[in-house]
Amino acid sequence: MGKMVFVSGADRGVGLALTSVWLSKGHTVFAGQYAMDTQGLTELRQRYGERVHIVQLDVSSDESVAGAVSSVSDRAGQLDLLFNNAAILGDIQAKMTDTLNYTEMMDVFNVNTLGSLHMSRSFMPLLMKSETKMIVNISSEAGSISNCYRDSWYAYCMSKAALNMQSKLIHNGMKPLGGRVLVMHPGWVQTYMQGKLDAGAELTPEQSASSITRVVEEKLAQDPTLAECEYVDYKGAAMSW
Repeated sequence: MGKMVFVSGADRGVGLALTSVWLSKGHTVFAGQYAMDTQGLTELRQRYGERVHIVQLDVSSDESVAGAVSSVSDRAGQLDLLFNNAAILGDIQAKMTDTLNYTEMMDVFNVNTLGSLHMSRSFMPLLMKSETKMIVNISSEAGSISNCYRDSWYAYCMSKAALNMQSKLIHNGMKPLGGRVLVMHPGWVQTYMQGKLDAGAELTPEQSASSITRVVEEKLAQDPTLAECEYVDYKGAAMSW
């Protein structure tokens, strides 16, 4: 039986590719769309019909998140799997000797950290009705403190490190109830997060999404009562917190 899956940031890149992969496996996907017009989601809707539900979503907006929850509640009695994928980059050039844009930093935190927290908390009642009860937070190697090598990327790195801590806190609360949180680095992916296609990246969004899906499926086959909050890359290899 197909699962009910929600993917935030499904407009393009890894989010769109995750939506496509889970649809191809026979599941129903609620695709969180930030942009008003995205060809990729329109094409998926034409191909898969009623198994893809496009939901307007700004994870930094209380009203928008509440609307997304209502959309799922109206169409499904539960949510099996939540991919918190929506993220923005912010300024990656400014160093400590430069001027830092704190207002922009707050925007990055509101999406990357608080946005995912709001999504997880808001969808918790629907997740708890499922046997799966799984949240997958798409983080980054940039969130690793022990492996940090950068001297800029302040907003993005800090927001992802905070996302990692958030994931552990949520997992601690979900585990006694049979739920779990998985934290994943999607790899270096050809996306438009820097305003243009990062064509030099090693992975296409489709390659990243397919590998992420394989790892998630492997984790779903494990006993949830024994699951820990893992921080892994798209191949399933352990990352250093």
